[in-house]
Amino acid sequence: MLSRAVRLFEVFGVDTPALTVSELARRAGLPVATASRLINELVSYGWLRRDASKRVRIGVRMWELASRASPTLGLREAAMPFIEALHAVVGHHVQLGVLQDHEVLFVERLSAPGAVVNVTRIAGRLPIHASSSGLVLLACGASELQESVLAGPLRAFTPNTVTEPKALRVLLAETRRNGYAFCAGFIDESATGIAVPLRGLSGRTVAALGVVVPNDDAARMQIPALLATARGISRSMRGG
Repeated sequence: MLSRAVRLFEVFGVDTPALTVSELARRAGLPVATASRLINELVSYGWLRRDASKRVRIGVRMWELASRASPTLGLREAAMPFIEALHAVVGHHVQLGVLQDHEVLFVERLSAPGAVVNVTRIAGRLPIHASSSGLVLLACGASELQESVLAGPLRAFTPNTVTEPKALRVLLAETRRNGYAFCAGFIDESATGIAVPLRGLSGRTVAALGVVVPNDDAARMQIPALLATARGISRSMRGG
């Protein structure tokens, strides 16, 4: 029963926030009758809800529990004052990402009207090799993770996305040496992603702090502020 509930929840996404019972059943690979009974029970607990058109959505109770017990809560609380200050300087996008398998999961993002294009969203994911935040996490990650990612496949978003294993290995070495990842046009040719590691008590990288700015000659000017912000967040997480 639990595995069936998980299959139902995993159907929901940015592009599918509300679905009919039959749509949920089909996407989750469940009989309609089974899905209907399970949905009714989850609605009774507040984990799912029905909107005015009878479509099924994630319930407020699920959001409440997830927010209250989120493993990234402490990270976000430590980072937000610094992120807000950095955002005031950058004026485009500032975001916080953590490692999830072979992807980077974005747990926070600040944007501004008129900011450069950015495909990331809170609770959205990108392949770890294609974004600046992902490259930081990969460069600082275990060798087993790196070899697994390098074995491919490596998706190209634009002609600038590094998808050749040898070139990606060189880029990871540069990221470790420089202390930041600089990705001009990797996800969208009009935008540059820059990210730096955030380190916890043990010195281990626990997250990536990134900015997305226009892909122009001024992009590198954001690096000093990004590095300084990362030092402040890391000290805050360590209680210093």
